[in-house]
Amino acid sequence: MTVDYIALASHHSTCCRGDVKDGQERAAHELRALPLLAIGVAELGAAISAAIGPWLPHDALRLVGTSPATGLGQGSFSFWHRYEEELVRSLLARRSTGHGDPCRPAALARQRVPAAVARGAEGGGGELRVLLRDGRGVWGLLGLVRAGDARPFREDDVRRAVQLGPALMTLLRRHVTAAPLAPTIPALPAGVITVSAGQAIRTVTPQAQAWLNLLGRQGTPGWLMPAVVTALALDARANVHRTACPTAGGTAAGAGRSLVCAPPAGFGRWLMIEGQALDAHGTGDVAVVIQSPAAALVLPSFCDWYALTPRERQVLELLCRGAAPKQVARLLGLSAHTVHDHLKALFRKTGAGGRDELMAAFTA
Repeated sequence: MTVDYIALASHHSTCCRGDVKDGQERAAHELRALPLLAIGVAELGAAISAAIGPWLPHDALRLVGTSPATGLGQGSFSFWHRYEEELVRSLLARRSTGHGDPCRPAALARQRVPAAVARGAEGGGGELRVLLRDGRGVWGLLGLVRAGDARPFREDDVRRAVQLGPALMTLLRRHVTAAPLAPTIPALPAGVITVSAGQAIRTVTPQAQAWLNLLGRQGTPGWLMPAVVTALALDARANVHRTACPTAGGTAAGAGRSLVCAPPAGFGRWLMIEGQALDAHGTGDVAVVIQSPAAALVLPSFCDWYALTPRERQVLELLCRGAAPKQVARLLGLSAHTVHDHLKALFRKTGAGGRDELMAAFTA
C-alpha cells in the first residue's frame, strides 16, 4: 500500500474571516447540543457527522474514544457513520501493524499537531485523521473519509478538523459521564474467544457468545465486536517483544497482551477485553477474554473521565476497598472535615447521590 500524507505544521489557521469562525462555532454548538442519552450509538454517529458536515464536508466518519489511562490502542468505544464493514476491519487491523502508514496514531502522537491525511488507503479522497489530545493525554481519534470522486482533503481541511478537537473531546467526556453509574445490564461470567495466527476466530465459548449477544442488544453492530477481537489479537502478537507499559488497569502489560477498558456508555457496564498471546513468539493463537473488570482495573479510566484530582482518587480508592470515611481520614492523615469535602466533590463530579450510588459504578 502506498500512502502519502499532508501534515499540519502550525496550530494557527491562516483563515480568520468572520464567516469561517462562525462556521466553526456553529459546528461546536451542534456537538454540544446533541442529546446523548436520547439516541443510540448508530444514530449518534450520524448526528456527529451531520453536526460537523457543514464545517468540514465528508462522506463517512469514525470517532474513537479512550482515556489517557487506557491509551488509544483499539479505543474504548467508538461511533461510525457510513464506514463500510470491510474498511472498518482493515483500519482496525492496520492500526497494529502500521504497514508504513505515517498517519497511524503512534506516528501522529509524535507530531506537534497530531493530524494528517492518508492517501491511497481509503479511496480517492483519502482519510483525514486527527488525534484528540490535550495536556492530560489522548482522548480519541477522529477519522473522516471523502469518496473517490470528491475533492481530496487539503491543508485547510486538516486545520478545520484540528479546530474541532476541543468540542469533540468534550462530547466524548459528556457521552461517558451522562451514563448511569450503576450497571444497566447483568454481569456475566468471563468468556474466551480464540483467534488463530491467520486472524480467524477459531473458538467462542458459550460465555463469550453470551457477552456478544448482550452487547448486540445494546446497539453495537454485529460485526464490530468480532473486528475488535481480531484487532486485539494482532495487538497482542505485536506486543510480544515490546517493553511492558501502563495499561487501562494501571498495571504493567506483559509481553503479548493487549487491553480495552470500555465505560458503561453504549455498553451498559464497565467492560474489559484482553488479548493474550498463547505462545512465547507471538506466532500462534491468541486468547481474547471478555469480562466485567474489578474496581482496581476500572479506577484509572473512571478518574480520567470524571476529572478527579489525585487526592479525590486516593479517597475513592480507599472507599472501593471498603474503608469508611473515618478510616479514609486516618489512612490519608486528613481531618474528617476535609474527607467530607472530598466526598462532596466526588458526588458533585459523578452525579452520585451518595456513597452507595458511587460504589455501584464499581460493581463487577
